[in-house]
Amino acid sequence: MRILGVDPGTATTGYGIVDQLGFTPKLVDYGTISTNPRKAPQLRLVDIYVQINELIDRYTPNVVVMERLFFSKNHKTAIGVGKACGVIQFAAAQRQLDIVEYTPLEVKQAVVGYGNAEKKQVQYMVQRILGLETPPSPDDAADALALCICHAHSAKIRSLS
Repeated sequence: MRILGVDPGTATTGYGIVDQLGFTPKLVDYGTISTNPRKAPQLRLVDIYVQINELIDRYTPNVVVMERLFFSKNHKTAIGVGKACGVIQFAAAQRQLDIVEYTPLEVKQAVVGYGNAEKKQVQYMVQRILGLETPPSPDDAADALALCICHAHSAKIRSLS
């Protein structure tokens, strides 16, 4: 199974591609999609949509995983991230890809074993699990890889039941 993890944002969207081979997740690629802050918001969404489609074409994932959104403070950020989620999900749906969402708590529990883990702890475990020499950077890409690992672990558990 090939997993495309996405940490959406209008300025920077992190992505990670991980293959689940047996019981070991294997890193394929990771990085970010950055948009020009001087562009109109709708054009930034088009950029995200186009680049997500390019990733789907290049890596042919079986599933797209994202963080389930919930915000309580910054409504402007929440709306922008929600729009980015929408175009990413639209791109995946056009290709009939499964879309799975996980809460931050579920991701931390799957990757670190502790739902209140700090970001640095998650990055460290992503590094160890995927056999990287250094923690993945930037944070958006690291979060996308953590989503991939969470889904890989969840898929293993589902296959046992």
